[in-house]
Amino acid sequence: MTLSYRLKTLSLTALGAVLGFGLAGAVAFQPVQAFAQAVEVAPAPVAARAVPQAEGAGPALWVVRDADSTLYLFGTVHVLRPTTAWGSARVDAAFDSADQVWFEISNPDDQAAVMPLIQQYGLSPDRPLSSLLTAEEMTVLNTIAGSAGMPAGQIDIFRPWLAGLVLSVAPVMKAGYEPQSGVELVLKARAEAAGKPIQAFETVDKQVGILAGMSEADQLASLRLLLESWSDSTAELDQMVAAWASGDVPRLEELAVTEMQTETPALYEALLVRRNTDWADQIQTMLAGSGTVFIAVGAAHLAGDDSVQEILGDRGVTVTRE
Repeated sequence: MTLSYRLKTLSLTALGAVLGFGLAGAVAFQPVQAFAQAVEVAPAPVAARAVPQAEGAGPALWVVRDADSTLYLFGTVHVLRPTTAWGSARVDAAFDSADQVWFEISNPDDQAAVMPLIQQYGLSPDRPLSSLLTAEEMTVLNTIAGSAGMPAGQIDIFRPWLAGLVLSVAPVMKAGYEPQSGVELVLKARAEAAGKPIQAFETVDKQVGILAGMSEADQLASLRLLLESWSDSTAELDQMVAAWASGDVPRLEELAVTEMQTETPALYEALLVRRNTDWADQIQTMLAGSGTVFIAVGAAHLAGDDSVQEILGDRGVTVTRE
């Protein structure tokens, strides 16, 4: 199975989730077994930290300007290894100049907000996974769950979208990726330390709704693809992170966007096009005001023909890569 074929289900693989869906960071904070229980474990606060400096220019940065507004667009990865080198003086200067900071969601580390939604929309004891998957598929599923510390059979009550999201995060977490080192939480800690207001394009409720609102058939197709490919997910994520950290946007587009656009247009429309369009609307509202804003969203939203930049450009808004 090729990398591009696996990426057709961007929504439920770790590869797509960490590049284009902030909810992945929230899921990664929670011990896997807690999703099937009424248990909330408060994560330790993320302190402002230094980031290893990237070689060369580092990740891509764009800017939108008018007479009284400057808006920076920065693509993120929601979980990273702490050793990932992505810092740059250019990004630091843009961030430091901002009056406020915008993310996909403002509270990826807030378990009090995430857990009730997971329990309401992610559990289905009356329609267990074992009634939807083959015995062979359940064996693989329980193997992945076991590697993440979940007792055998506990994941059976998960809806397919939640099983896919939780289990997609598990292998990369085991390989050293962590939400505390993800770009949003690093930047959020910096913003809080500097007293910068934090805003968000979406709520956790909306992101859960996008996944939970998929048809069961689409959820199962994505989960099955994950079961086939999970052992390779870390190596593939490493490729994506390398492209992102070096500012290679065409390569990132190839790895994270192109196949979903051509092979699963419904998912592409729901996860990228509609959300990017909504965010472009909000960005134009910001432009109508004044000040400097630093916008940090999953890197998949800033790559490809339907990226936030392309939508803005089609509306006559000039977006320049810094």
